[in-house]
Amino acid sequence: MNMWEELFKELEGMRGKVGFYYKNLVTDETVGFHEDELFRAASIFKFPLFAAMVYEKEHNHVDFSEKIKILESEKIPGCGAVQHMTGDPSVDILTLGKLMITISDNTAANALARHFGIEKMKGVFEKLGMKKTRLNRCLYDFESENKGIMNVFTPKEMGELLEKIYKRTLISKEASEFIEDILLKQQINSKIPAKLPYAFKVAHKTGEEEKTTHDVGIVYAKEPFIVCFASNDTDVPTFESFMRDTSYKLFCKAEA
Repeated sequence: MNMWEELFKELEGMRGKVGFYYKNLVTDETVGFHEDELFRAASIFKFPLFAAMVYEKEHNHVDFSEKIKILESEKIPGCGAVQHMTGDPSVDILTLGKLMITISDNTAANALARHFGIEKMKGVFEKLGMKKTRLNRCLYDFESENKGIMNVFTPKEMGELLEKIYKRTLISKEASEFIEDILLKQQINSKIPAKLPYAFKVAHKTGEEEKTTHDVGIVYAKEPFIVCFASNDTDVPTFESFMRDTSYKLFCKAEA
């Protein structure tokens, strides 16, 4: 049984719905498992939202130094620092974007989604090549959630977005480099990077909620590769262990 056969066997044995996408950026070897299926996004939506924000900056001259006032009533729990700021802070768009990616700040993400407009962002997602991935609501919008309205993504579309960043073709060379730099500063590193050599470069974004865990990223091995993991209704510790082990195996394969 080769590496891929073993991987598929493990994926097929996982609880719930799981997905996987891999592409070697030197050889173009590509492997997928439910890579075109939709998954509830959790915090993964923050990655394409940030890319869409940069598109707006480049094409519509949005000023990232503009400040957004965040009311006490708009602060939400979970990951992030903005919820802990005193009073009704005014925070610039760039800082909110960095917090949204690097520490997965939920309050920052909601503020940015409202500022740029959920309906408008849907159109920008399509311009960036995403036909299925959608931002449909803010976080902690339980009224929409109870109606079945979810933010969704496919592992393959996240992989394709990452590939454009790597090849410097997402929006522009400068925009690709800018987005990559923020992804490289990710602080939640318990999945794809966890078993890789210390301080090894991985540009990635995670997502977590109950029975859901994701990670999508570029691993800068000797042969750089993209790997995207997705899961809904799964056993989180088991799938995260699989993510760590698989990322390390792919790293060793790319370094050989």
